Amino acid sequence: MTFGKGEIWYDGKFVKWSEATTHILSHVVHYGSSIFESMRCYKNDKGTVIFRLKAHINRLYESAKIYRIEIPFSKETFTKAVIETVQKNNLKECYVRPFVFRGYGNMGLNPLKNPVCCAIAAWEWGEYLGEGVREKGVSVRVSSWRRPAPDTFPALAKAGGNYLNSQLIKMEAVQDGFDEGIALDAHGYVSEGSGENIFMVKNGVIYTPPTSASILAGITRHSIFVIARNLNIRVEQHLIPREALYLADEVFFTGTAVEITPVVKIDNIPINKGKRGITTKKLQDEFFGIIEGKITDSQQWLTYL
Repeated sequence: MTFGKGEIWYDGKFVKWSEATTHILSHVVHYGSSIFESMRCYKNDKGTVIFRLKAHINRLYESAKIYRIEIPFSKETFTKAVIETVQKNNLKECYVRPFVFRGYGNMGLNPLKNPVCCAIAAWEWGEYLGEGVREKGVSVRVSSWRRPAPDTFPALAKAGGNYLNSQLIKMEAVQDGFDEGIALDAHGYVSEGSGENIFMVKNGVIYTPPTSASILAGITRHSIFVIARNLNIRVEQHLIPREALYLADEVFFTGTAVEITPVVKIDNIPINKGKRGITTKKLQDEFFGIIEGKITDSQQWLTYL
């Protein structure tokens, strides 16, 4: 199925893609009042799997709690609907987008009386930052736009309105000839990419910003913690100054869309001579080995359809 075709799960039933609509005066259209998740579905020799489905659904409900959204479906119903959406569209490998938003009702900033709508869409989507980037890597720039301070937007919520900041970071980077941007936090320390968590490797140790650096607590990010531990590679969460990235042995992004993608140039300064590093490749091999069913899924991350 290509983007724009097939069926979407919408408030408990499947509708044609073209019929999955909402009113122009819905609260979400004017105020960005939505929460969402993103997950990938892969095909391996044993069947079709969704990576870390339970963790993604849990985070969806955590985001809803932060923004005081009462989801009118149970976690079990939402989980089942994700699986059914993939199956309904006959997809073997795809990207899945469950989301919840405040619909048509009262206008104004107070959303509490507006209805809560739920939907799940799925479509085929390859490498997010371009074909072949898992090996060749990407070039990035440090953005002039910073992540919001901790007492402004809740970074731990994966909310639609939060991503206006991400759009500014992404557009600036692309228009300046880079693949992606890196945001600093309100205090000038490294935060994350426009839609990715960031890691750096120095002297055999992996470093990544803590959640206090205005980052989304990524599920793939957490997967790296587990995989690195199993490979006996130390991971530490520290505030990272911008210039430390220039001096890193390796840098890589993680996220559902980017999976594990090496960063080979930052502000036109080569990282690891502009090549993917050894540690990054080890993590990729382990990550995709689990997804492909070649390495034991000891954490029960895979949901087989």
